[in-house]
This record gives sequence, structure tokens and C-alpha cells, in this order.
Amino acid sequence: MDMNKTIERINYLYHKSQDQELTAAEKTEQSQLRQKYLQAIKVNLCSQLENLKPQKNEGKYSYKPCNCGKHHH
Repeated sequence: MDMNKTIERINYLYHKSQDQELTAAEKTEQSQLRQKYLQAIKVNLCSQLENLKPQKNEGKYSYKPCNCGKHHH
């Protein structure tokens, strides 16, 4: 399941839980999807932090371009 579908399903289960009790299977699925989502965020953050480098004499940080073509910098 791609991340957009994962987020849609998390949101669906959340809204459903506001209207009625989720089944045990739905609660398990919700928990697993949330863990998957959080793991993806952690991986993304770590990747971004690994690509930070200090700029000389300015005390600031910038991203090194990765040239992967998957996203914009």
C-alpha cells in the first residue's frame, strides 16, 4: 500500500471510530498503519538530516541536492 492510501485508510478508520466502535481487527489495522506511517516519517527525517551540511562562515544549514528525481529540494 502506498503512503497516500495508508493515510487515507488511517483517516477513514479515525472518522469511523468517531461514529462507532471499531472492531478488534480494525483497531489492530489502525495501529499497524499508524506505526507504518510513523516509520516512514522517521526514515524521511533521518534522510533529510543526513543531507544537511553547514555553510561556511554563516552558521546556517542547507540541503545537499540528492539528484534522485523523486522530490523537489
